[in-house]
Amino acid sequence: MKILYTNFHAGNGGGHVTYIINLAKALAKDHQITIAAPPTSRLYRYAKAIPGVTVEDMQYTTRPSSWFKDRARLRRLIKAGRYDIIHANGSADHKQVMLATLGLSRRPRIVFTKHNDHPLTSFGHKLRVALATDHGIAVSDYIHGLMARSPYGKRPITTIRHGIDTDFFAPPAQEGLDALRTRIFGPDWQGKLLLGSAGGTDYDKGWLDLVAAVAALPPADKARVLLMVAGDPPSEAKLDRVRELGMIGQVRFPGLLDDVRPALAACHAGFVLSYREALSFACREIMGLGLPALVSDAGGLPENVTDGVNGWIVPVRDVPAMTARLRFMLDHPDIVRAMGAKARETSVNEFNLARFAAATLDVYRRTLG
Repeated sequence: MKILYTNFHAGNGGGHVTYIINLAKALAKDHQITIAAPPTSRLYRYAKAIPGVTVEDMQYTTRPSSWFKDRARLRRLIKAGRYDIIHANGSADHKQVMLATLGLSRRPRIVFTKHNDHPLTSFGHKLRVALATDHGIAVSDYIHGLMARSPYGKRPITTIRHGIDTDFFAPPAQEGLDALRTRIFGPDWQGKLLLGSAGGTDYDKGWLDLVAAVAALPPADKARVLLMVAGDPPSEAKLDRVRELGMIGQVRFPGLLDDVRPALAACHAGFVLSYREALSFACREIMGLGLPALVSDAGGLPENVTDGVNGWIVPVRDVPAMTARLRFMLDHPDIVRAMGAKARETSVNEFNLARFAAATLDVYRRTLG
């Protein structure tokens, strides 16, 4: 099968990039994979390193000149490539695919994955459904519901939750953990509860709510908790809030990491407390590393966790509920470890890459059929 993946993000790209890279790695052995992405993107850089994958420099702009440059280049690529499937992963590249394929005598089948919970009711979406969508993929049941209640409901929709490489995201050797914890949290981590996230430092990721939850603990317990938040360095306004809560000495910011495993593996538990979330690669990576996950009930996020078994689910922005879970973790470290083992078991059985790739390939085959 000849498959073209498109994505418009010119920078980091977040979960969109992880999604496409995982599919490309899984399918490149048996299928011809091409990825068309901006040359400044993380996707372009990572895809270049995958054996057998062709990477094309492609911009997805709305400028008038794109009619004669970028759109024309995409159309030439599609005509020359004679792809069976084009898999679009964002509204901007989906739009360009629609325009580039108008009037083609042989149009590839087009699959669109909805990665976020942004509205789907605009005229542009109606047009893309009519002209350039043969099948929709939802990354969670929550997103499936949004799509079914939109113009995409006129097309087949399949829920396929993210897959991760559970061999790559695996618990580290125990003998190196002490040194790793010293590197991430400093020399005074012993006897403390260590929690981490690679979900980023945006306000809507909810990490400041967890800082407030730690600050609400009794002083002796508050001193026993350290947090790690990987992502872009926080702004001064965010740091001021951490200082107001008396927590500036207890939160580590390692920055945006190409490999989040060491920072997360140093923790006893992970957290993703977003205000909005389609599903969350960050949560699945936490669980793959053998850590229980503290998550909010936003969007599709709770579809990753069984409350009280491999993690905890709290209402969005509910600081007292977060404080109660922290109290439980401090009082029951043995149960936290056992929940981490359950999280790893869930990851291997339900989040694995082979299952994810096979389900996506099944959508391609059904769409062609």
